[in-house]
Amino acid sequence: MAVTPFTIDVPDHDLAALADRLARTRLPDAVTDGGWSYGADRAFLRDLTAYWRDGFDWRAQEAKLNRFAQFTADVDGNEIHFVHARGKGPKPLPLLITHGWPSSFAEFAKIIPLLTDPAAHGGRAEDSFDVIAPSLPGFGFSAHPTTSGMTSAAVTTLWVKLMTGVLGYDRFVAQGGDIGGGITNRLGRNHAEHVTAIHAMVAPPLAREDLTDPTDAEKAFIALQAEWEREEGAYEHQQRTRPQSLAFGLNDSPVGLAAWIVEKWRAWSDCGGDILSRFTMDELLTTISIYWFTQSIGSSMRMYYETAHGQEPRPAHKIAVPARIFLTREPVDLCPPEYAARSYVNFSYGVAERGGHFLAAEEPELLAKDIREAFRPYR
Repeated sequence: MAVTPFTIDVPDHDLAALADRLARTRLPDAVTDGGWSYGADRAFLRDLTAYWRDGFDWRAQEAKLNRFAQFTADVDGNEIHFVHARGKGPKPLPLLITHGWPSSFAEFAKIIPLLTDPAAHGGRAEDSFDVIAPSLPGFGFSAHPTTSGMTSAAVTTLWVKLMTGVLGYDRFVAQGGDIGGGITNRLGRNHAEHVTAIHAMVAPPLAREDLTDPTDAEKAFIALQAEWEREEGAYEHQQRTRPQSLAFGLNDSPVGLAAWIVEKWRAWSDCGGDILSRFTMDELLTTISIYWFTQSIGSSMRMYYETAHGQEPRPAHKIAVPARIFLTREPVDLCPPEYAARSYVNFSYGVAERGGHFLAAEEPELLAKDIREAFRPYR
């Protein structure tokens, strides 16, 4: 399977077309002093739109991303885009890291150097990794499947073939959160012949149908998840039931796309309601622009539909490979350790002091340190 070097190079006419659309933006009205309680805040979107149109330099962000060695490869008929950043220490450990939604490989821009060259960032050279960071199918610069069946389970199979068949890593470790965390868990459960250990940042799927004899902490967590679904889960319900209807609007309106994405970056990050305390407008718009230029918002949302309708059974057995469960401050995934113990045979449990859903972008040093320590015994 051939590997082809890849460079991001958005055509000038796409930049001009975006500028034209932004200049003709029609913002909706809003309840006075409604803030973010109704969804994306109108005043913030007005300012973000103005900066996107007049201040944001895509070419500068493109150049930053192109510092990473990027490639594409055909994996079972799916063109997969990925970063392959070689480690600078002795015998780097192959590390597959998988992003989630609404994110992209760009979320890892800060953490990749900390993992490939730890000695240059206060760490030990012997903790270096070869980092492989693919774009999920349907996301960013990977191909966008137009046939059904691209579930999280299907991606897991593709990742094994990418790592072993394309890149030649017979053994590797894996890390991820959100969708990437689910894929990481599947890698550990179903591919122990290739996966040495995993590092996951999500509450795991239980290894049996019912939660027998739950502790008080587990009951509280289940109640919190139900409350989260009521308050935050509308996006997921839409995306796993009727994603195409939503895609027409978001693929056609850059500001609509920005509103859908930025509201989640604010709600799910550890920002205390102030999104710009965690991310710059350049960071936010880099991710949003990747979705816009690649027209991948519709195909990214389809993964929710495919996974929900894929009739994947609940896991029948626990994950046997060594696992590090490292949870963020995002409440929906902050399960107690006894809950995690129902799904893992051999695991350690930790909670990040700071940071939320986009931990690699929010707290890269903190996450890199935990990844190094978690995988140190498996080198």
